[in-house]
Amino acid sequence: MTNTETKKLPVLLTIHSEQHYEDTEPDSIELMTEGVLELTREGMVLSYQESELTGLEGTTTAFEIRGPQVILSRTGNVNSQMVFEEGKQHTSIYETPFGELAIDIQTSRLRHSLSERGGLMDLRYSISVDHAVTGRNAFKIRVRRKPELRENI
Repeated sequence: MTNTETKKLPVLLTIHSEQHYEDTEPDSIELMTEGVLELTREGMVLSYQESELTGLEGTTTAFEIRGPQVILSRTGNVNSQMVFEEGKQHTSIYETPFGELAIDIQTSRLRHSLSERGGLMDLRYSISVDHAVTGRNAFKIRVRRKPELRENI
């Protein structure tokens, strides 16, 4: 692969997301959707279109896997970027309808077995605003290669 070459593979994603806030029951969503796994020189990018179910319709979500880091970017109706690195804290900007908010992301677990064949990503983190933890979140994403259609001859 040259510096500009990438390989884009159609994939099926099963995304399980949990959000835990103090004094409330955990909020859990499981979503199945189509996406793209892009193999790059630096690593991989897993992207998909959000839906009405997640409340982020009109937004593209991308997980960029680069060595020990995963960068989650959302663009469209919602714009944000969060950096995850196990055992480390990163400050990120989260755009809201009322303005930008600086949040601290503390990653407690980041594991993945992603390759061009698919795999699993397990991400657990807490979010702090003004140094007070506001919630704990988890993503489990199962990636499967989408079967390629073959025409009958």
